[in-house]
Amino acid sequence: MYPGIDGFLGTRGSLMLDIVVLAMFAVVPLLGWSIYLARYRHRYSTHKRVQLTLAAVLLVAVTLFEADMRVHGWVDRARASPYYGTQDASGPLFAVLYVHLAFAISTCVLWVVVIARALRNFPSAPTPNRHSASHRFWGRLAAADMVGTAVTGWLFYWMAFVA
Repeated sequence: MYPGIDGFLGTRGSLMLDIVVLAMFAVVPLLGWSIYLARYRHRYSTHKRVQLTLAAVLLVAVTLFEADMRVHGWVDRARASPYYGTQDASGPLFAVLYVHLAFAISTCVLWVVVIARALRNFPSAPTPNRHSASHRFWGRLAAADMVGTAVTGWLFYWMAFVA
């Protein structure tokens, strides 16, 4: 009926859409747990491992997701939504998509910067140092951005493929 592989959540979403939607339900709590470990338990090495693992998993998932979107698209699956609007991308669905993309793109940039700077400025076995305040600021911003990405992604998914 639709191009690509159908998802498993019983919606109009594709397999990769369903995987990413569910993955974000794991990523956000794991991100919070990782921050908790660093901030309150001072388990900096575990924080580093969790963050690098999340980054690697997200890189693979987003790459596969983007490949699916480029090859099969999402519009055909979303047209049945009452939020789709007209052909000129003027419906409320597209407004939510643009907000989501702003969060997603800025999150990607922030995560790359935060991770690169952390790898460059913290020792192999991370401990607090003069980079800590900057890392804390940018890391919090990146984490908030990731939450924004997840929430707007879930909203977009519901509006496009469930409603």
